[in-house]
Amino acid sequence: MADVKQTLAGLCLLVALSSLFGCSPPVPKQALGMLERERVALIAPVSEVIEALPIKEGAPVVKGDVLVEFNRVSQQALLDKAKALQTKAQAALSQLLNGERAEDVLQAKANWVSAKAKFTDSDKQYQRVAELVARRLASQSDLDNALAERDTAKASFEAAEQNWKKLSAGYRQEQIDQARAELTAAEQEVAYQSQKLSDLTVVATRDGILDSLPHHLGERVPASSAVAILQASSAPYARVYVPEPYRAKLTVGKQVTVHVDGLSEALTGTVRWLSVEAAFTPYSSMSEQDRERLVYLTEIDLPKASPSLPAGIPVQVDLE
Repeated sequence: MADVKQTLAGLCLLVALSSLFGCSPPVPKQALGMLERERVALIAPVSEVIEALPIKEGAPVVKGDVLVEFNRVSQQALLDKAKALQTKAQAALSQLLNGERAEDVLQAKANWVSAKAKFTDSDKQYQRVAELVARRLASQSDLDNALAERDTAKASFEAAEQNWKKLSAGYRQEQIDQARAELTAAEQEVAYQSQKLSDLTVVATRDGILDSLPHHLGERVPASSAVAILQASSAPYARVYVPEPYRAKLTVGKQVTVHVDGLSEALTGTVRWLSVEAAFTPYSSMSEQDRERLVYLTEIDLPKASPSLPAGIPVQVDLE
């Protein structure tokens, strides 16, 4: 009787264990996901009004095609202002390099000659008055007045001489260097404003399909917002989630078999990227059964012969 009870107890335990293990779903042998394409978002450089959308959504485009045109009035005014400042800076530098006008130099020389003659005359007059004072034929005040007139004429003569030399020698090198720096700054500002004006015409940066135009004609869009989304014309790639038990078996560069819905033959893809983190954050302590539920995002390149496949098609990747 005891043996029968032990046998029944063993059978019950076996059934319980079988039931327990039967509750754990088997780990799938395929990674599931979708076909994806590289998407290129083209950004609005400033907050401006859209004036033209030459190409419709869904149309194929090539690099350089105009996709969005913004109003250019404000930016054109800024560019014209920058060009005017550049012209002013160029004229200032040319003036410094060419020196003073010949007429101004000749006038300064004439002023120097005139001031020299007045100084010579006033000096002689002072000498005559000094002789008269020595002979007691003129007063001391007459001598003082003559001396003052001579000193004034001398100061005017020296000032005229320095002005003539300054105009003849031209401008200092420091002034020329400063003018050159101002011209360079003005040229850079023109280049910057020209680039900003060019950016108001948004063009395709690569071949592909115009997937989306998020804004409408006549709408003022915020700066740095996407105004056109391109799907690149390069071959699509598979974006799948790999179960945790198979994560260690995959490495970048490994070839895998990819099944695409709608294709009768499987494709051979190459793993190009694997996430180091699971698709959700695990608890600090997880059982083996819990760990099996983790999945890792993986990207797989497809052959170059598959560029016609559209994005969004389900795919399965064999893991064994």
